Amino acid sequence: FNRCKSLTSITIPNSVTSIGARIFSDCTSLESIEVNSGNKYYSSVDGVLFNKSKTELIQYPVAKKDILYLIPNSVTHIYANAFSDCTNLTSVTIPDSVTSIGGGAFGDCTNLKSITISGSVTSIDERTFYKCTSLESVTIGDSVKSIGESAFYACSSLKSVIIGDSVASIGEYAF
Repeated sequence: FNRCKSLTSITIPNSVTSIGARIFSDCTSLESIEVNSGNKYYSSVDGVLFNKSKTELIQYPVAKKDILYLIPNSVTHIYANAFSDCTNLTSVTIPDSVTSIGGGAFGDCTNLKSITISGSVTSIDERTFYKCTSLESVTIGDSVKSIGESAFYACSSLKSVIIGDSVASIGEYAF
């Protein structure tokens, strides 16, 4: 469905057993992803796509109208590009249950103003917050050991960064 710019909603049937990376990339009108309740591999909550057990957040719809989002406590992994280009979001709360955030997960979220990365996340991958031009403050928890290349690249409004004591490496162009 890459670049289906008029697609506003989709329902994933029971027969789907695998969903590829960036399947909804550049679907700029997508507001909701629903999954039939009988699907054995995937689920959805309020239009957001998860694996069946809701431990992996796969895709937040780009055009979803919410400005605030609280990631459920069941989530341990946020897929790469899961929130990419979500320009309506101003705040996302990442719970302590999250241990990994995929590369580009919040890339180009141009209205995202602040983010707190919980005490359970061990690394921030490449381009995770790339071009979050409204991002003003970042708090990186003590469990984070590495910050990837270009993780906060082109965050032109960034005024405050608090880096936890465990960070041992910071990639090129991270800030």
